[in-house]
Amino acid sequence: MNGARHSIAILAALAAMATACNRQARQPQPPPEHSATASAPQTTQGTLVFLGDSLTAGLGLAKEQAFPALIEARLSTEGSSWKVVNAGISGDTTAGGVGRLDWIYRQKVDVLFVCLGANDGLRGIPVAETERNLRVILDRARKEGSRVVLAGMQLPENYGKDYRAAFMRIFPRLAKDYGIPLVPFLLEGVAMDPTLNQADGIHPNERGARRVAETVWDTLKPVLAIQAR
Repeated sequence: MNGARHSIAILAALAAMATACNRQARQPQPPPEHSATASAPQTTQGTLVFLGDSLTAGLGLAKEQAFPALIEARLSTEGSSWKVVNAGISGDTTAGGVGRLDWIYRQKVDVLFVCLGANDGLRGIPVAETERNLRVILDRARKEGSRVVLAGMQLPENYGKDYRAAFMRIFPRLAKDYGIPLVPFLLEGVAMDPTLNQADGIHPNERGARRVAETVWDTLKPVLAIQAR
């Protein structure tokens, strides 16, 4: 009985998240031209863009608590003057990310952190379509000369063993094909932990966002160091 109630709770949380994200995604969105925090240094070592969904945007958190802003703060503390752009939009899918590429590349992007796909999975979008969209994003980044870091996602068990397995395989396959660093699971150590998530059970709270930032930092730091040389 406890397992059944737990599964129902997860499905209810996912449904609520999808409804909220869809509502936000329908609103017109401006090009992502602003730093993840209030200001950016005038002279920078490069531009780092986080292309993602509500997990990147920091849904339910203050702007400075979202993990891209925490990365920017850490870079500043270490004396690295990167311009960090939070291009996360709640409810965004991989198709939405493709549609925003021209906006993103209105500026030179030195490093692109791609963390899309979660909403594709939650909506049951065919795995082949999700992978095709991500390849378009990675191809564009390669054409533009951007270094890329890819973040993987996982789905709850409610989505079926075959679909979940096929979805999870997208990210390591792309990382191998394109020769790019991979964060195996963006929410590693955070997903399903009630102490690290908001009431919806999906989006990290302030503590959870700090944990996500640590996970991202471990993979991103060497890429930024190479780019800054």
